[in-house]
Amino acid sequence: MPEFSFNTLQGECSGVYKEKGSKFLAFAFPVRTKSQAKEIFEGVKRRYFDARHHCFAWMLGPGQNEYRASDDGEPNHSAGDPILGQIRSKGLTNVMIVVVRYFGGVKLGVGGLINAYRSAAEAALNNGSIIEEEVYKRVTVEYTYPFTAEVMRLVTEFELNIEKQEFTDACRMEVSLALRHESKFLEKVERMKQIGISITVH
Repeated sequence: MPEFSFNTLQGECSGVYKEKGSKFLAFAFPVRTKSQAKEIFEGVKRRYFDARHHCFAWMLGPGQNEYRASDDGEPNHSAGDPILGQIRSKGLTNVMIVVVRYFGGVKLGVGGLINAYRSAAEAALNNGSIIEEEVYKRVTVEYTYPFTAEVMRLVTEFELNIEKQEFTDACRMEVSLALRHESKFLEKVERMKQIGISITVH
């Protein structure tokens, strides 16, 4: 069953958790790519350069199929996994959370760390706004100018978002199609192909 939509953050949010003198600052961001997540992490690390640890987790894709977690020097699975667990438990994707720790002089133990990183991540997400986003596919439409009216009816009927268009003798349009419309769209375009309109779903 394809995922037609997913939940993510509307914007950046943050939270704080304190335990035995240690301070955990959590920052959550909406992200779309691994490179964007890396860039955000480097920015947080530069801003809080004096912190002992900079742990993070991110999850990408409508099916939550791409993810990564980092303990950044904390005991294995005591930081990154609890952060990732909060993203999962909220049912979110395209989200990154960075938790910065300022050490307070008292060791918390693995159980204490797991609780602290989980609580910090949860605090950040609780301060954020969650939104639902549709999943889209990219579609290329190629046609000759006389068929412009037919193509524009297709755009209206299936609420296609026009990304780019070229009007010459051979017209071309790049659009995005909501995944929930895909099956009906494909039925409709089979008929249009017969009259010389080329449609490719990527």
